[in-house]
Amino acid sequence: MPAKPSFNEMFRYWLKLGFISFGGPTGQIAIMHKDLVEEKKWIDEDHFLQALNFCMILPGPEAQQLTVYIGWLLHGTPGGIVAGTLFVLPSVFILLALSWLYAALGHVPTVDALFYGLKPAVAAIVAEAVIRIGKKSLKNEVLVSLAALSFVGIYFLHIPFPAIILAAGLIGLAGGVIAPLKFAVNGKSKGASASEYVINDASSSRKDLATWRHSLKVISVCLPLWFLPVAVLGLWRGWDDVFVDIGILFSKAAMVTFGGAYAVLAYISQQAVDHYGWLLPEQMIDGLGLAETTPGPLIMVTQFVGYLAAYGQTHGLQPAVAGLIGGLLTTWVTFVPCFMWIFVGAPYIEKTRKNVKLGATLLAITAAVVGVVLNLSVLFTTHVLLPEGKGFDWYALAAAIIAFVGMLRLKWGMIPVIFGSALAGFAWKMLIQ
Repeated sequence: MPAKPSFNEMFRYWLKLGFISFGGPTGQIAIMHKDLVEEKKWIDEDHFLQALNFCMILPGPEAQQLTVYIGWLLHGTPGGIVAGTLFVLPSVFILLALSWLYAALGHVPTVDALFYGLKPAVAAIVAEAVIRIGKKSLKNEVLVSLAALSFVGIYFLHIPFPAIILAAGLIGLAGGVIAPLKFAVNGKSKGASASEYVINDASSSRKDLATWRHSLKVISVCLPLWFLPVAVLGLWRGWDDVFVDIGILFSKAAMVTFGGAYAVLAYISQQAVDHYGWLLPEQMIDGLGLAETTPGPLIMVTQFVGYLAAYGQTHGLQPAVAGLIGGLLTTWVTFVPCFMWIFVGAPYIEKTRKNVKLGATLLAITAAVVGVVLNLSVLFTTHVLLPEGKGFDWYALAAAIIAFVGMLRLKWGMIPVIFGSALAGFAWKMLIQ
């Protein structure tokens, strides 16, 4: 068994991941799988997939919650806090700066050109990640069929994500009894045994924390932390202030939106645009574009919404200061619940890891999620190739194909692809087109 990474080594990895985690949740999960399972061997594939399955059924960003889970397995609560925070932190500052530029200056041609170059690369990263995760998760024809049905359901029939996940879970629960071999978790990495991993069946899994006392302790700490900034701003500015509305709206989103950032976007768009009137519809689209082309969770689009809401609606403060408070408040109430879900739920998942029915249920959910992720990949690629009102983008198609083939066949690194695509798009937009 390899030596457990030191806290400093783990710290450096999560910080690096925060800067390179482009491509939304599929790309981020693919990066973590390659790094942590295949290369560093910090966690075996069985553990990785079951942790991912659990995160998929929680509200909020599954990739960020997965970092919290793995960090917690490695170094307890401090490890989970560091992993989840560093995964988000770089994108917080990057998106705050871009939100200020957007609010203060509108569209900046040079920034637009760089984003234009990034989008085909992100489309390629997401597509390559779908293939990578599908190969690891869809081990037989039953799971492939579940993924296909999930894609058809969400893409063509517009079935809500929670309904698809619930149906997949019930199918897995029944399948674990009727056809257990088809729903058996078999996550051993090719060419490696479980003993070669830091986290494996023989390692301490912290399942001793699966008690009501521990759960109550976590909740009693996290709930006050979650709502403290909202209470402070309400006492300072009044309970009818836009900051309170922002805190309440995004707290509700953190609890009720399943299905990742795109599900959140639908809910937030309806509330921020139609109900509160904070943003215009085209500004929501711009915010998604900013979030898609910066590192970190795609759900960071909520920070952009909170920034613009406070920037244009707050009296008695400089717009940039109000936007900063609104953006940070949004991020706080969006991500603090993620830590609570993991610190409460992960010990119970570890305690029941070898439960056949639970494993079959989560495996079926993973298969369904592959179909959902494929749907997101198709939607995003369509958005890149057919930008609204601009016709088919042949440059984006060529750039995406080159990046996709380069990563899949030539094993190009993600960072060179991202920077190379940004520079190529900049040159095409500013110098050639």
